[in-house]
Parts: sequence; C-alpha cells; structure tokens
Amino acid sequence: MDPPQGVAFAMQSGRATLVAPVSASPNTFVFEFSVSIADATSNPVRLTGEFAQGPASARFVYVNSGTYAGQTGSVWSRRAKISLADISPELVQSALKNGSVLESRIAGTGRDGGPACATVPLLSAWSLATSKRFW
Repeated sequence: MDPPQGVAFAMQSGRATLVAPVSASPNTFVFEFSVSIADATSNPVRLTGEFAQGPASARFVYVNSGTYAGQTGSVWSRRAKISLADISPELVQSALKNGSVLESRIAGTGRDGGPACATVPLLSAWSLATSKRFW
C-alpha cells in the first residue's frame, strides 16, 4: 500500500463505522472485509453487505484516511474508492470452489504526496489470494 507516514487508515463499513487494518507496518496496511454475493452470474458480480458501497452495477469499498479514519488533528481528510466491479463471475466461482479469498493492492500515497483519494487504480487485478489466513 505504501502509505504516507503518520497518517491513520481505516475501512468504512456502512455509512460511518470504521474498521482498523488487520495488520500494519510502516509500508503496508492490510484490510480484510466480507461481502455477500447476491448474483454470482451477473457481470459485474452483484455484491452486497456493509462494506459494499455504491450502485449494484459499480460496487466499491472505501479506505478512509486522516480525520475520516478517526485520526483527530490530522491535516488529511480523505477517502480512497476501490472498485469491486472488475471481480468477474469466473473469479468468484473459482474462489467459492477453492474456499479462497480475493485480494488486490492499491498505492496508499496519492500524486500530491498525501493519502490516496478519490477513485484509485488497482496496482494488481483482483485475484485469488496467494496465502490463506484464518482468524
């Protein structure tokens, strides 16, 4: 993710609930979230749940930073919008068949040196996770 130093990040669940990363280091934040599959055959796959934001045809998740992530006194107040629309029916079927989870990566720093914001491009396409972690 390569986030700017000293800036808090949190995923947004629903309208205002913040969810902390499951792990963090100076160079990476890892978030885990669940969505429900309303229709695995549509393209894009129709996803629902507390983390799935936006219209059914263009779902996304938010990663908030600075004050939007609960960091009082931060000079930053941003949200990165991460698209779920490129998750194909075939990828969902493969994940379900193998009991896998999906993963992707984004850059945590925007062009201006602050936290990534607005619609951010994926650094890697959604894919089956290379390692399974169960909590």
